[in-house]
Formats: sequence, C-alpha cells, structure tokens
Amino acid sequence: MLSFLNSYLPIIIYILLCILIVILIVICVKVLRTMNKVEGIVDDVDDKVKSLNGVFNIVDSITDKLSALTEVVSDSIILFIKGLFQKRNLKKKEKLRKEREEDEEGNEE
Repeated sequence: MLSFLNSYLPIIIYILLCILIVILIVICVKVLRTMNKVEGIVDDVDDKVKSLNGVFNIVDSITDKLSALTEVVSDSIILFIKGLFQKRNLKKKEKLRKEREEDEEGNEE
C-alpha cells in the first residue's frame, strides 16, 4: 500500500495541479477580456462627461449671475424698508423735539 502511494500519489497531485493551472489560465483570460470591455465603457463615459463640461460651465455661470442679482434685489428691498422705518423714526423724533420746544417755551413764559 505504501509503495502504491509513493508511486501514484505524486502523479495524481501533478495531474490536479495541471488542471488547476489550466483553470487559472482560463479565468485570467476571461478577466482580461472583461477588463478591456470595462476600459472601453469607461473611456466612452469619460468622453461624454467631457462633452457636457461646457453645459455645466454655462449653468454654473448663470447660477452665479442669478445669485448676484438676487443679492442686489434683496439688499435694495432691505434698504428701502429700513429707509421707511428711519423716516418714521425721524418724524417721531422731530415731533417730540417740537413738543419739547413748545413745552420749554410755555414753561419759560
């Protein structure tokens, strides 16, 4: 039995190793083909994204201009509202000052 194992076991192991090597070679070839297909797809997507860069730049510049415009409009509205309140406050202060002057003139007489 031992002589059988010593003579045939290495042959069986070599045959199994050869089968394993063939399977690994087939798997490597399939992986290489798949990687070439993936590379083609990635290149195609990259080209399409580069073609859209112009559109993205236009959209970006438009949003920047709209943002600046809305800031100007909101600032002018805020200044207008502040001006209304300041005019009211100035009128109230002027009225109070006149009343004080009249009271002071009335107290002096």
